[in-house]
Amino acid sequence: MSHGTAVVRVTQELRFLLAPRNRHGEVRVALDGTSSLGHVVESLGIPRTEVGSLAVGRHEVGVAYRPRDGDVVDVRPVRRPQPVTAHRYLLDVHLGALARRMRLVGVDTAYRNDADDPELVERAAAEGRVLLTRDRGLLRRRVLIAGAYVRGDRADDQLADVLDRFRPDLAPWTRCLECNGVLQAVPVDRVAHQLEPGTLRTYTDFSRCPGCGRAYWRGAHARRLAAVVDRVTAGRAR
Repeated sequence: MSHGTAVVRVTQELRFLLAPRNRHGEVRVALDGTSSLGHVVESLGIPRTEVGSLAVGRHEVGVAYRPRDGDVVDVRPVRRPQPVTAHRYLLDVHLGALARRMRLVGVDTAYRNDADDPELVERAAAEGRVLLTRDRGLLRRRVLIAGAYVRGDRADDQLADVLDRFRPDLAPWTRCLECNGVLQAVPVDRVAHQLEPGTLRTYTDFSRCPGCGRAYWRGAHARRLAAVVDRVTAGRAR
């Protein structure tokens, strides 16, 4: 039995999530009489985490609204910066390079390269973290409390997107790139056994992660990492 059709108009910012045939932004959807508007929008490829508001005509409606024949629905994106309860993040297994960059600029970033989807969702909820992913199916899990689709194929572009969306406070060079621990300054004698003789002769300032014990100093590799930090902080200053 036909329950009519609705027209869903998707703002330009979200159209990349639609199937190529629908990226002109206006999609005619057959209604089944039972599905909520939130389900209809997700069925088009847009995770609920990316929807800022829904409107029918001039009136905003919730995701539970049941669309009717002839409705014209506008789908709008999340406003940026998006407020969150705490700037604590959890990244899925495909975002390891992004995790290191987020830690580099001092953002609390949990990551494991062997976590499965149920574990990610459970941990995000238990630790009050925002789950970041490029897996739209993961963002559709009903038990997920807070999440976001990460835009960009390159890690630097992904970092720019996350920082633009959430605007966390930055504290470069304060977190362990391997385990996310907060680094502590230490005298050289505390880490001398971990260093090569050339490093001991060249550098004087060291820190260590209290979690995994890794030692840090501003070595030759720091120039490349500093470029990442400089790009981020320069963009934040504009």
